[in-house]
Amino acid sequence: MDRNERESVGFGEFRTGWPVVLAALFGIGLGLSPVPFYSIGMLAPELAKEFGWKFGDIMVGLPIMVFGVLVASPAVGWLADRHGVRRVALTSIVLFSLAFMSFAFGNGNIQLFYLSWALMAVLGAGTLPVTWTSAVNNRFEVRKGLALGLALLGTGLFGFAIKPLTAWLIANFGWRGAYLAIGALPLLVAFPIAYFAFHDIGDTGRSREARQVANRARSAGTPGLTFVETLKEWRFWLLAAAFVLISYAVGGPIPNMENILRTAGFGPADVVSLAATIGLSVIVGRLLGGWLIDRYWAPGVAFVMLSVPAIACWYLAGGGLDNDSTRLAIFMIGFAAGVEYDLMAFLVARYFGMKSYGAIYGTLYGFFAVGAGLGPVMFGKAFDQAGNYQSALRIAAVMFLAGALLLLPLGRYRRFDRQ
Repeated sequence: MDRNERESVGFGEFRTGWPVVLAALFGIGLGLSPVPFYSIGMLAPELAKEFGWKFGDIMVGLPIMVFGVLVASPAVGWLADRHGVRRVALTSIVLFSLAFMSFAFGNGNIQLFYLSWALMAVLGAGTLPVTWTSAVNNRFEVRKGLALGLALLGTGLFGFAIKPLTAWLIANFGWRGAYLAIGALPLLVAFPIAYFAFHDIGDTGRSREARQVANRARSAGTPGLTFVETLKEWRFWLLAAAFVLISYAVGGPIPNMENILRTAGFGPADVVSLAATIGLSVIVGRLLGGWLIDRYWAPGVAFVMLSVPAIACWYLAGGGLDNDSTRLAIFMIGFAAGVEYDLMAFLVARYFGMKSYGAIYGTLYGFFAVGAGLGPVMFGKAFDQAGNYQSALRIAAVMFLAGALLLLPLGRYRRFDRQ
């Protein structure tokens, strides 16, 4: 296929597939992956002030969520492969919304707080990218990377908006009102859009039984490895190790960024302004990363995009920060966060195929969640012990580099013959 033919096919893919991309953008952006992660930095000081909890104790909620995701995401992937992603996603949006709002009724019992995190993870796992990217991958081939980047743009858009929104809600309605308002967004915004626009291939206009038969038939004829075959692949375990390191490096500083900036001496207005830069940089990372991996070897692109933030972490650890250079450093860290999810979805499709995409992606996402959950806690513990984040930021810089290096041995994309 020459360049003109590829452009024509790519345009056709977007002409018919844009509703799915739009629904995925809102579903992912208002789902379990970004909402608790980006809002906890603003809510944690309020909880600490209200109940006398330490920062490290509050951040324990994130690894609890990780453990719930670790258990639930492979099951969600299996359910999506077997019964279709639409049903799983719509159900999970409702349950996630209710679970997040339940935090508003906290009474100071930290065990109840932790239980809420666990329930939110299990009930909201269907809003993770595994469901949404499955439908996007099925509809796009030539412009797969860009479509995934646009779908996952929701994390950047809402990451950019949710921090100042949370600060405004807390100032006007208190932290309980903030939990209720933010928790209502998935139900009021993402659910209606997904209900009308989110359909995987074979979902529309069929009975439940017909959809199940179509899904099984499509799976049998879809090129790629089975889940069991994938677990025997060294590439799978290499990716698992890489994404644990990368997610730790990304996940540690972002939810702690507000406190990192306060510790560095920035005032409240600067903290909100600088922290919001993360969301903007995630947007840029999504778009640029998606465009690049469609045209160049994805592991090489990822190596460059994930190595640069190591410099930013090392700079932030050095202290003596000024406004402009700090904004650039935060932008570089958010830029890495912008490429991680769509990179994972793209690599799964290219190296393992689509036969068991949901189960494979869900399991890899579990590894990703391990690093993303441990990072914030270790950063919080470092602050409780030392009163600063210097050592934690330097460790994150090393992990960025190590994770990026692990992607390079993956080699050429694999080709799978359709059965």
